[in-house]
Amino acid sequence: MNDQIAHNLQEVTRKIEDAALKAGRNPGDVTLIAVSKTKPVSMLLEAYEQGCRDFGENKVQEILEKYDRMPADTRFHMIGHLQRNKVKYILDKVALIHSVDSVRLAQEISKEAVKRNLETDILIEVNVAEEETKFGTRPEDTISLIREIAQLPAVHIKGLMTIAPYVEKSEENRKYFEKLRQLAVDIREQNIDNVKVEVLSMGMTGDYEVAVEEGATYVRVGTGIFGGRS
Repeated sequence: MNDQIAHNLQEVTRKIEDAALKAGRNPGDVTLIAVSKTKPVSMLLEAYEQGCRDFGENKVQEILEKYDRMPADTRFHMIGHLQRNKVKYILDKVALIHSVDSVRLAQEISKEAVKRNLETDILIEVNVAEEETKFGTRPEDTISLIREIAQLPAVHIKGLMTIAPYVEKSEENRKYFEKLRQLAVDIREQNIDNVKVEVLSMGMTGDYEVAVEEGATYVRVGTGIFGGRS
């Protein structure tokens, strides 16, 4: 098993580098998040041994179960939908919350962070493809949402995240990655206090190369590293 994860990681890393260079970008500007949801700690440790430090989880419960069993320099990313009543459990355990899509969720994060004297980095999740089944704010509502959230204490907007549609051909998602990148440019031009749109979290196993070409700084790859769901 070990060899397979090592091989997959090398392969994904090589493809990220190739895509970055093709787009005239520095490959070092792209961070690979190993999406470890539903995977046992033993597999996370194999990826860790290969140099992986960033792991993405969809559920609060899984972060809680894995957090103490991983080395101290592991960075967990909350990439799934986060319920307000679960915020308090993970604030001190995640490097970044990718999936903030409402003022109410941001207010809860702010309240808990202030209570514990923490500073919390977040991304705003944008439903760029406007799919009914997905979470995320609508592109046209993003700037006003950011303006509201930016006023909250102890919460720092670092960028945007999107989950593109599942497609057979990765090229079909290029327009969505392009749109998120353009939205980031529009937000930067507004110069909103307490907002730095440096992070673009986009691209998954099926389309991360296209996402990197379009400016992704975080790609979230699960199946491409760990294989199918167990």
